[in-house]
Amino acid sequence: MGTLRVISGIAKGSRLKTVPGNSTRPITDQVKESLFNILGTDVQESIWLDLFGGTGAVGIEALSRGAEFVTFIEVNHRAFAVIKENLQTTHFENSAEVIKRDAFDYISDQISTEFDYIYIAPPQYKEMWLRAVNLLDDNPSFLAENGSIIVQINPIEWQEQNYKNFQIVNQRRYGDTLLIFFEKIIQTE
Repeated sequence: MGTLRVISGIAKGSRLKTVPGNSTRPITDQVKESLFNILGTDVQESIWLDLFGGTGAVGIEALSRGAEFVTFIEVNHRAFAVIKENLQTTHFENSAEVIKRDAFDYISDQISTEFDYIYIAPPQYKEMWLRAVNLLDDNPSFLAENGSIIVQINPIEWQEQNYKNFQIVNQRRYGDTLLIFFEKIIQTE
């Protein structure tokens, strides 16, 4: 994989550190560019939850493009340190918080913050994305009314599911990466 960098916005060109070993799978520039082209200007002033923070590349890209705040959840101590370093490199440390905690524990709690975007890109082939979306389906208050959950997985990991509170509104495949976009189902009385 090439150098990890911020591709657009106020931190464009900033090089980001990667996590040693294979505990994370950084997003490619092509997929990241496509993701943010899909989201467009809706990123501006948005609040993000980067549930499996990894290097922080997606949340930092969001901040560079005008997001207001990003909460990164990362349990791996090396990845946690890399996110903090990458936030310092890009000067976004005041626009983010990095929480060293298990992602599933975090989304099992009741919180007061509603996120406009919840990004889920967990370690591959462990059905962790499925567990995360199921937990969010049981606790949908994490997602703002007009928000989106974005899942990044390998296409072979995909499993069709029915959710009480979310529906798929878009899917995009880029080689061995699949992005799935969920939104809240509008509940009618």
